[in-house]
Amino acid sequence: MSSYDAPVTRQVLTLLVGVDLGLPNFDADLQELGLLAQTAGLQPVARITCRRKAPDAALFIGSGKADEIKMLALDTGATEVLFDQSLSPAQQRNLERHLDMPVNDRTLLILEIFAQRARSHEGKLQVELARLQYTSTRLVRRWSHLERQTGGAGLRGGPGEKQIELDKRMIGDAIKRTKERLVKVKKQRQTQRKQRDRRNAFSISLVGYTNAGKSTLFNALVKARAYTADQLFATLDTTTRQLYLGDAARSASLSDTVGFIRDLPHGLIDAFAATLQEAADADLLLHVVDGSNPDYLEQIEQVQRVLAEIGAADVPQILVFNKLDAIENGNLPLQLRDRFELKDAFDGASRSVERVFVSAQTGEGLPVLRELLASHAADVSTQESLLTIDILA
Repeated sequence: MSSYDAPVTRQVLTLLVGVDLGLPNFDADLQELGLLAQTAGLQPVARITCRRKAPDAALFIGSGKADEIKMLALDTGATEVLFDQSLSPAQQRNLERHLDMPVNDRTLLILEIFAQRARSHEGKLQVELARLQYTSTRLVRRWSHLERQTGGAGLRGGPGEKQIELDKRMIGDAIKRTKERLVKVKKQRQTQRKQRDRRNAFSISLVGYTNAGKSTLFNALVKARAYTADQLFATLDTTTRQLYLGDAARSASLSDTVGFIRDLPHGLIDAFAATLQEAADADLLLHVVDGSNPDYLEQIEQVQRVLAEIGAADVPQILVFNKLDAIENGNLPLQLRDRFELKDAFDGASRSVERVFVSAQTGEGLPVLRELLASHAADVSTQESLLTIDILA
């Protein structure tokens, strides 16, 4: 992946860089960045971290560390540098000049992955919008074609419009067109939701950190064939299927949504508003957690933050601790169903929610989860009946 060229399929030898700015949850091993890089088709060959009180205004890491990165790249054969943080356009441009190679950041990496994985018309539009918004701030690079163009006829024309101004106008027009197309798609989704509401369907949305096993759980519950893989962002497009809950004698619509991740670019949150609206409009959220991941508490916090940003923080949740078969014997739960204190992402307040341990792979715990889903659906049916009685009265 290069910031100069269109995405390529060949593996690019990449140097990973992380900067500890004293913020919580710093990934000192750059493990997640490495997984993201591999998902995008890059090949990490070396990793380097450093600590700073604040980013350097010009190079983000300072000239000394930049020289160290340049030497490490020469030693390892890396042809591209990837930062775990977001870089400003000026920092990215200065680093590329200093290192004499393409430099990209976590934001562009996630955008590239989304661009590779989007399959539906809506998903492609959403990714296109996010990439256009990202590109619009980074037109000032080292291309000579961004110099001012000569205006007028012949060789004596006065100063014309800068090419960068033309590029900005073209991107601005593209952003406008893409937003208009997304508005139409959003209206279609709203129509589909209204039809489900008229059918009195109990709606459930699967949410969770990427690679927590949402799609595998989705397939296990509705016997679908949604794509699954042991990688980050295996699926991006929302898939909805009917789930019959026998104990409640009613059907539910179950939606599998895009996975969340730390430092998800805000442009993607905005661009995927239509898709994530499934979660905000749901009657119940199944918050899927990788129970075998030692950092599951941090991942829960990141998901809660995104849910708050899309207006889904108050939707009832069930925590589904997945991958029970991968949890070490010493950490296995005493029972498959209990309660968990879920903290608010912003004010720190906690609330008690139901938790179920399952293995979507082996099926263990799924009967307990189905029973809990039926209980929630039955409660909603009772509330709807009481509301109907009140209206008729």
